[in-house]
Amino acid sequence: MSGPSRESGGLSPGKHRIRGSVSLPEAELMWRFSRSSGPGGQHVNTSDSQVELRFDLANTEALPQVWKERALERLAPRLVNGVVSVRSSEHRSQWRNREAAAVRLAALLAEATAPPPKPRRPTRIPRGINERRLREKKQRSETKRGRSARDWT
Repeated sequence: MSGPSRESGGLSPGKHRIRGSVSLPEAELMWRFSRSSGPGGQHVNTSDSQVELRFDLANTEALPQVWKERALERLAPRLVNGVVSVRSSEHRSQWRNREAAAVRLAALLAEATAPPPKPRRPTRIPRGINERRLREKKQRSETKRGRSARDWT
């Protein structure tokens, strides 16, 4: 039984897939490791299990220009000098945190580069439905009017 595989979806070494056919070169990913405050035993105090993954979105050539512009616009509040960063420290092992950070970055970039939704086209209520609603309202009001306390003698 082996640990988690580095490549997902049959990628060549050094690539991380984000959306469909686009993958990020390993050379453009900047990894930083530090001590995690997350779960673990005595060993975790001496090992650098927290992972910070940084990707220079502003200067990358791996993404098509349209996607890059879209991502820069949507991720503007998260960017620091055009660099997007993702942290992971939920696992005890650095390897699993690396995988989690890569997945998180891929999901973030996939969401940021997604095409905008189609504008909603307002629909009209068919005349027959409107007429039936008004007819039923009239019937209901007649029923209630008939219940009023009138002269019953």
